[in-house]
Amino acid sequence: MTRVIITGGKIVTPDKTLLDHSLVIEHGKIVSLVIGNLQVGSTDHIIDAQGLWVTPGYIDVHVHGSAKADTMDATPEVIHAMARFFASCGVTGYYPTTMSGWPEPTQAAIDNVATCPQPVDGAHHLGVHVEGPYLDVTYKGAQPEHFLRDADPAEYEAWLVTGVVKLVTLAPERSGSLDFIDQGVSEGVEFAVAHSAASYEQVIEAADHGLRQGTHTFNGMLGLHHRAPGTVGGILADERIYAQVIADGIHLHPGIVKLIVRAKTPKRTILITDAIRAAGCVDGKYDLSGEIIDVENGIARNVAGSLAGSTLTMDAAVRNAMEASGLDFETVLPMATSVPAEAMNLKGQKGTLQPGADADVILLDDELNVCMTMVAGHIVYEATEAEKIIGEV
Repeated sequence: MTRVIITGGKIVTPDKTLLDHSLVIEHGKIVSLVIGNLQVGSTDHIIDAQGLWVTPGYIDVHVHGSAKADTMDATPEVIHAMARFFASCGVTGYYPTTMSGWPEPTQAAIDNVATCPQPVDGAHHLGVHVEGPYLDVTYKGAQPEHFLRDADPAEYEAWLVTGVVKLVTLAPERSGSLDFIDQGVSEGVEFAVAHSAASYEQVIEAADHGLRQGTHTFNGMLGLHHRAPGTVGGILADERIYAQVIADGIHLHPGIVKLIVRAKTPKRTILITDAIRAAGCVDGKYDLSGEIIDVENGIARNVAGSLAGSTLTMDAAVRNAMEASGLDFETVLPMATSVPAEAMNLKGQKGTLQPGADADVILLDDELNVCMTMVAGHIVYEATEAEKIIGEV
């Protein structure tokens, strides 16, 4: 069996950054980190990472689409198109995310991911993130109001049967939401709060039932007030809850990103993109759950003027979070790797470079441009020479 050996780079492990080490991969897994000279066999595949960062691949728990493709399109072709684009941005694992819709198209999108084979040339889908339709009308954002409704066991039990739904965003104050959380948590599903008017107390109650994430914190939820902490206050104050953050400089002021990271710490902050099909594409008009979204200067809005997802990529999110928080790369990196893995019950398997973990690895230059992406030990993306030159300019 051919081993893959990555040598010469700055290898970022959970404990420290290793120099003069080699990362050894076999059967899609990391088997060892070896210091100094390593005996190399004739069949070994050597990757020279001299001058590059060697890190875990990024994990995006909240992304609707990219490259003109959307999870709700519900075909294997769109999932694979998204996967190829994500790999070019350093993403090795992601959760295709739905939009609020009628039961049939939502179920179709879930079933599609459940049966879609993993691509050989892109990031792997790790499960479905169902965003809506059990959301609040007041804080609907770009979620179509006519689809929003109370939690319905007849609907969500069909989601759970597939085994592929791993995260659900809902408004915990809506009727039936807490019962859904109780049932879903018992079956290994994670829950997040957003598009919600939940009070501080209602967020804490939902956390008592097992809710553990805040979706795109501050966006689409009751805000923070010093006498009524609201949905945001519950997310920031409860140590059980991870805060998802869209660090695109549009959804949140950089000062708010810094505030969230300080309040939650990097160990409880998750970088997401919330990207739509316009990510990686030129400005123009795009469909989002049947509504026309206008993208201008990379900013996506619906006809009412509400932000409608983003065109952010995970590599840019990491750079933006560094700038906003004032933290260095090694401190911010876990927010895109090990922290989302932990939040999604993949600790030690994804988002880390350690023996026994999946060999999902990216190589980055000093400007954090993606030079190579590996999924399960296979190269799924390499920057062309032209891209490398652009990255140096």
